Amino acid sequence: MIDRDDRYIPGVPCWVDIALPDPESGATFYGGLFGWTFENLLPADAPQRYAIAYRPGGAVGGLGGPPSDGERPAWETYVRVADADETASKVWAAGGRVLHAPHDVGPAGRTATFVDPGGARFSVWQAGNRPGADVVNEHGSVNFNQLHTRDIERAREFYGAVFDWELLGVGDASMWALAPYGDFLEQRRPGMRAQMAEFGAPERFEDVVASLVPAGDDEEPDHWSVVFGIDDADAAADRAKALGGKVVVEPFDAPWVRMAVISDPWGATFTASKFVPENREVEARA
Repeated sequence: MIDRDDRYIPGVPCWVDIALPDPESGATFYGGLFGWTFENLLPADAPQRYAIAYRPGGAVGGLGGPPSDGERPAWETYVRVADADETASKVWAAGGRVLHAPHDVGPAGRTATFVDPGGARFSVWQAGNRPGADVVNEHGSVNFNQLHTRDIERAREFYGAVFDWELLGVGDASMWALAPYGDFLEQRRPGMRAQMAEFGAPERFEDVVASLVPAGDDEEPDHWSVVFGIDDADAAADRAKALGGKVVVEPFDAPWVRMAVISDPWGATFTASKFVPENREVEARA
């Protein structure tokens, strides 16, 4: 039997957060862009801040700070695991590094932060009383997590060893798939596979948990990035500018979506993406 109240199984990205130099201003920016409200978890006099961001329906991620000395603000991807300590051993064995050893976060869960062999940082989440994000694939919530890498084969070997991920070609994109995930989703929502097939989704899309983006040049370091769902990519780009952010890539059409790449006022980038079924046949932009 599965827990129908839990949308995650081990190997599925389940949470995102960010540490900013000015968390209060960060809440103003992201609240104004995505309509988030915040619940502060730490006392007002604590040296660090951490707040849960909410949309109607529940939590979407976390916002805290300030970051550690020399740490560049960036959105962090967390992958659900059954055992953070066992995952740390797998990371070492596969050639990665443990940046922050497994540790408890109160009753919420247990976490650790790693660096893959290409230098991309990511975290894991062993759930306690917080399974992960409550809201996904909606306006103002995570839509996708992406690994940008210069060495696809090295990434394939590492993430296959750590999370049992497979790398698939889906349309014009490369996607990370987890074989049990489609079965889990079908049990959680019977008829899901048939609906996806009727809609024209690529084969095995129900198993997809993340995507892979080949790095554009040798100067771009390997990293994980986050795609947030949005109701209107053009309006989101305009709103981000008004709130003090920058538009790194102006809104453009891509297969199934219209998206823009945005930078917050502290330089952390993310993608805002609107699902556009009419763009199914649009050619991918380089």
